[in-house]
Amino acid sequence: MSSIAIITARGGSKRIPKKNIRNFCGHPIIEYSIKAALESGIFDEIMVSTDSEEIAEIARRAGANVPFLRSEFTSSDFATTKDVLNEVLSCYAQNSIRFDEMCCLYPTAPFVTAQKLRDAHEILQKTGADSVMPVEQFSYPPQRSLVLRNGLLEYQYPENFSKRSQDLEPIYHDCGQFYFYRVSEDLSFRTDSFAPIIVPETEVQDIDHEDDWVIAEMKYQLMMKQV
Repeated sequence: MSSIAIITARGGSKRIPKKNIRNFCGHPIIEYSIKAALESGIFDEIMVSTDSEEIAEIARRAGANVPFLRSEFTSSDFATTKDVLNEVLSCYAQNSIRFDEMCCLYPTAPFVTAQKLRDAHEILQKTGADSVMPVEQFSYPPQRSLVLRNGLLEYQYPENFSKRSQDLEPIYHDCGQFYFYRVSEDLSFRTDSFAPIIVPETEVQDIDHEDDWVIAEMKYQLMMKQV
């Protein structure tokens, strides 16, 4: 079984300039994803898909391959992550290189570790799931959420008003860190069934604004203390 890690790192970032290579606890943030992939020991190829020569150079220094830059379409605001992954698989296939498994790994995911990637790889191989993703349980049950209607708060699901939190089914959300997929002979990959890796709240943080960045560094430093 051959596996590829594809780290998707477009150059443009409006809310946090140069987000994918900004210094995070002493290193460009993309280096953490590359390091985790390298140390996992499960990939035959670790590549960065980018449209930026600056990102490409940092990625190569960190040990990843950048065999080509993105096309004009996959560099645009209209391209999806699936478009980017399809382009990578297609370009490798044109050189007679195919992979049985693929990990889409985000460049701003410092909480991803080599062990998490190995765990996801093992889950993919041992289950019948099409894919594996890390998820986090909502800290407050969404079944008891409130909405604002006509200036007043109402329960979205009033039938759950008197239920104890522990009696409500746990609900999870995507951590936005990585996804492991099986790759078919025709280079397609399905997302019909995902198996989970459950990640604690202290190792999950969306990084969309400056405040998010500060919180992420604090959480990362806490995680490192616990290793």
